[in-house]
Amino acid sequence: MRAAGIALIVALVAALASLPLVLPAFGLTFWVNVVAEILIWSLLAASVNLLFGYVGLLSFGQALYFGFGMYGTAIGISMFGLGLWPALALGIVASTGMAAVAGAFAVRLTWHYFAIITVVFSLIFYFVAMSQKWLTGGDDGLSFSAPPILEAAGWMLTDRTTQYYFIFLVCLACYALLALVVASPLGLRFAAVRENEKRAQLIGINVYATRWIAFVLAGFIAGVGGALLALFGRYASASYMFYHVSGEAVVWAIVGGAGTLLGPLVGTALLIIFREVVSGLWENYLMAVGAITILVVIFAPKGLVGSLTALVRRGESEEREHLENPGIPATPATARAEAE
Repeated sequence: MRAAGIALIVALVAALASLPLVLPAFGLTFWVNVVAEILIWSLLAASVNLLFGYVGLLSFGQALYFGFGMYGTAIGISMFGLGLWPALALGIVASTGMAAVAGAFAVRLTWHYFAIITVVFSLIFYFVAMSQKWLTGGDDGLSFSAPPILEAAGWMLTDRTTQYYFIFLVCLACYALLALVVASPLGLRFAAVRENEKRAQLIGINVYATRWIAFVLAGFIAGVGGALLALFGRYASASYMFYHVSGEAVVWAIVGGAGTLLGPLVGTALLIIFREVVSGLWENYLMAVGAITILVVIFAPKGLVGSLTALVRRGESEEREHLENPGIPATPATARAEAE
């Protein structure tokens, strides 16, 4: 990773870490919860991005594993009386296990067939969750009181700042895991399968196993997001398992930049902040969201982060080429850099 990229990530992490201390000082306490919600939903977008951006599989069923994470945590607390950490683990194990089973069938398919089967899985379990009210609460969902993070230290989710840092640290760990995976030999296998699965097979890569691993990892990330949202809202509902929730995550990932680490976070932040600001002024704000998505797809097909990264790399390449070949006229961008 380039030094500039590392510096940008460090600055972003520092900014996010300081928000619960800075925002209340300006009377913007409400936005602490909004940012926490953005971090949670960005994990769902990141799970979509892992499959679509890095492996080339477009899933409209990630809400299923998001919902399993929610319900695993909620059921663990409300029915089994588990503490926060065991309940969180139960939700993540449930979502990852579901992804392992569904992925064994889904990754055999590609293109629109893969997208269709992920929607089918999501719909099946959505209707199951709606019908089994004794377990899931159906339309009404499950409510519960959040147990303490660490009772001895007095860390409770009822405290806004403590809750924010809990969500922030868990999300940071998930993004760190994704960064390690993408930069590892497994990440190179993901890229090889995405670019050309036949050539990947010729060099010895097991395409089915590679896709299945990516699918399970994506289910794990979505499950963490679902478990966090359950703890954030003290609530779980079958409505979060419906495929339209996956559709929103796909939009966030595409707008932010599929195939980039921070693209899902940027896309989620942009559209959720837009919703919070505009929804109170215009009830048809979703039309504007659709327009923004269309404009990004047309003018920045790599997404906001992807297009910005490509622009920076192009400028660096032109500058390096000019330095190596002084006789070649500088481009306007390079000429301005030299003048400065």
